[in-house]
Amino acid sequence: MNSKKIILVSAAFVFLFSAVSLAKQNVIQIKGSDTMVNLGQSWAEEFMNKHPEASIAVTGGGSGTGIAALINGTTQIAQCSREMKPEEKEEVTKSTGKSVKEIKVALDALAIIVNPGNPVSELSIDQLSTIFTGKVKNWKELGGVDEPILVLSRERNSGTHVYFLEHVLRKGNAKGPEEFAASVLMMPSSQAIAQEVGRSGAAIGYLGLGYVTKQHKTIAVKKDAAGPAISPSIQTAQDATYPISRFLYLYVAGEPTGSIKPFIDFVLSPEGQEIVRQMDFVPLNQ
Repeated sequence: MNSKKIILVSAAFVFLFSAVSLAKQNVIQIKGSDTMVNLGQSWAEEFMNKHPEASIAVTGGGSGTGIAALINGTTQIAQCSREMKPEEKEEVTKSTGKSVKEIKVALDALAIIVNPGNPVSELSIDQLSTIFTGKVKNWKELGGVDEPILVLSRERNSGTHVYFLEHVLRKGNAKGPEEFAASVLMMPSSQAIAQEVGRSGAAIGYLGLGYVTKQHKTIAVKKDAAGPAISPSIQTAQDATYPISRFLYLYVAGEPTGSIKPFIDFVLSPEGQEIVRQMDFVPLNQ
């Protein structure tokens, strides 16, 4: 057997071993979006309260981490704050032999946050793009104090990072040339952004609505310079007036079966969607 065949056989064995191990453990592994990790844990806790025989482990790391785990067979469910790309779905199909099943589970208003002491209260998508691409560097250019802007972003493995890049920096053109400025600080989690904005009067960042606290001031966002400034909320996400709203997703390889199906059914049930509301995300069809 040549070395190439040995590598292919080894890779197939590792994937098969991972899948068999998960089945034997009888544990539902859920990995992915940091935006969704607290929501996923709340769903899991309530589901296990109702089904003591169930065992669910929820971890974050970013949407990209969840997708990679779905590809290599180390998770049954990937939580994602962005849509999977066609090439990612193809990778899942190649590795598992199954088509990807996409389940929309909630909406989220992606909040732009600053420190409560910052006098700036509203910004347009164009202005946000200039901030995060580094064209505007001082708050005085936006009606604030004469102070350099401390710009914070999620790191590149984050689905929230990808969504913000495509819908804010690139203004809806996913293949646009705009990129985050080299000066932007890439933070490892939404919680890290939340903490830094709470500490720094010069900071600006973005995160899911469920992470906003009294330590933050949310910026009302204009779709364009002439449009109204809309604050992020459950209501403005539901009626689509807030311009930075998105769906949140669960992805599985193939149709949900076994213990995975009742869990997803619970997530989509009125009780599961009430947990969405309690966690300050936006329920579906409500």
